[in-house]
Amino acid sequence: MRKAIFPGSFDPITNGHFDIIKRGISLFDEVIVAIGVNAEKKYMFTLEDRKRFIEDTFKDEPKVRVITYTGLTIDLCKKEKAQFILRGLRNPADFEFEKAIAHTNRRLSKIETVFLLTAANTSYISSSIVRDVLRNGGDASPFVPDSVVCKI
Repeated sequence: MRKAIFPGSFDPITNGHFDIIKRGISLFDEVIVAIGVNAEKKYMFTLEDRKRFIEDTFKDEPKVRVITYTGLTIDLCKKEKAQFILRGLRNPADFEFEKAIAHTNRRLSKIETVFLLTAANTSYISSSIVRDVLRNGGDASPFVPDSVVCKI
């Protein structure tokens, strides 16, 4: 069984994340969306909300499972018996950042990182931008799945 972990904070999940997960489903038998917990970060949405957003978005997709975790992603991969880490790339800066992490993960384990380029129509969307739109009273509905729109 080919399993991939798609790690992130998903604060909130965006249409860019949605695109990567949907495309990952065609490549893997299971995509585990893993919401990382970082006590140092301040989140806009609770962990429970973020998990629910993703579960609601993929409620009809049996190949997607949503979990939360702390610690190293490679340790989670070992625990879940996942052979791959799935990551989305929006731009060259994402590539440089993700490349360094992928090299580190390969040095520490045998886990492969699979990069998917985001779709052109979602490549500019980030959770940071969505949070900024929300903080300033803007309409974030074009950038997030319906499960998030219902909450905001």
